[in-house]
Amino acid sequence: MTTILAFIVVFVILVLVHEFGHYWFAKRSGILVREFSIGMGPKLVAWRKHNTTYTLRLLPLGGYVRMAGWQDEEDDIKPGTQLTLTLNDAGVVTRINTSNKVTLSGGIAVQVDHLDLREALTISGYEYGNDTELKTWSVDHDATIIEADGTEVVIAPNDVQFQNAPVLKRLLVNFAGPMNNFILAIIAFIIVGFLAGVPQLNTNQIGEVQAGSPADKAGLVSGAKIRSIDNTKILSFEDLQTAVTKHKGETLKVVAQQQGATKTLSITPTKKGLIGVTTYMDKSASAAIPYGFTQSWSLATRILTVLKSLVTGHFSLNKLAGPVGIYTMTSSAAAGGLNSLVFFLAYLSLNLGIMNLIPIPVLDGGKILLNLVEIIRRKPLSRDKEGIVTMIGAGLMVLLLVAVTINDILRQF
Repeated sequence: MTTILAFIVVFVILVLVHEFGHYWFAKRSGILVREFSIGMGPKLVAWRKHNTTYTLRLLPLGGYVRMAGWQDEEDDIKPGTQLTLTLNDAGVVTRINTSNKVTLSGGIAVQVDHLDLREALTISGYEYGNDTELKTWSVDHDATIIEADGTEVVIAPNDVQFQNAPVLKRLLVNFAGPMNNFILAIIAFIIVGFLAGVPQLNTNQIGEVQAGSPADKAGLVSGAKIRSIDNTKILSFEDLQTAVTKHKGETLKVVAQQQGATKTLSITPTKKGLIGVTTYMDKSASAAIPYGFTQSWSLATRILTVLKSLVTGHFSLNKLAGPVGIYTMTSSAAAGGLNSLVFFLAYLSLNLGIMNLIPIPVLDGGKILLNLVEIIRRKPLSRDKEGIVTMIGAGLMVLLLVAVTINDILRQF
């Protein structure tokens, strides 16, 4: 149960942060965000604020930002459709109900003949009980439409649609999701630095002394500073490791400063060259904040190296992980405690950010590539061509996900 909860929490945080990047930049670019959803599937809760509908859906494995004109349809209202309209005092349509699950009190029942919710903002049709007189109603720019599942969203006029925003703004919207994942990774690693500390190898101060170890038996305490070993000056933890390794099983004269005094101790390392001390972990802001950046960079370079090997070297599904593999890794991370789970969250966030920048059309990287092509050509691809390219990319991603998931399952046995 703990693993399931950890998996859901990690997944929701990753998706929420990623989609919030798209959401925030779209809002700032004048693009209408019709819906911001956490989860997929049937709607549980919905509320609307500032022309955006926020929904919580049943399956907590994903989420999305639905922008006007971004793979959005004309609300799928065809001639002959029966719907209900709510008018304001000026006779302008403010709500359109296409759902059988919702009833608009005082609404006008209409059979649609023609509608335009993008440019003219009009609906033409026949009122219930009068099938001879065709009427036309103006639609408010910020009118809402209740869709088949009962979700109420704002209509999508052309002036607030994604594809009609300047290309540089669209590029920023596409990049914002991965960018937020990079920011999350940095923040999570900083939190790890504060919680667990950052290993300090360039100091002669030790961390913990393991109970029952040679160092513990000799009287060395946690946090002590090792001044010298057999008259050899110790300046770093690496110096300590080198000195101990050279004298496996031999008794060493260790000069240490601890508890406000300098003491000379006799410590006999094990035959493996261990005395039972750990590196000093610095939990200060001066250590934790830089660690967030350096650890993110270090892991990012390793992830890129693996991706490069998939293209230039031997391709193997074992280098990738799908939902099953991530669930297994989440189980291990959760068993390691909060520090381990936060570290894993940062690692996954980096992976998500980098993977989304791969130039495959269905991913953010593919959309950015199309934005760059548009900048070079000084005109966008046609909607039809872009749709075909996106469908091909989506098909490839689905096939890869299925293959990776099957491989993850087989690796469990």
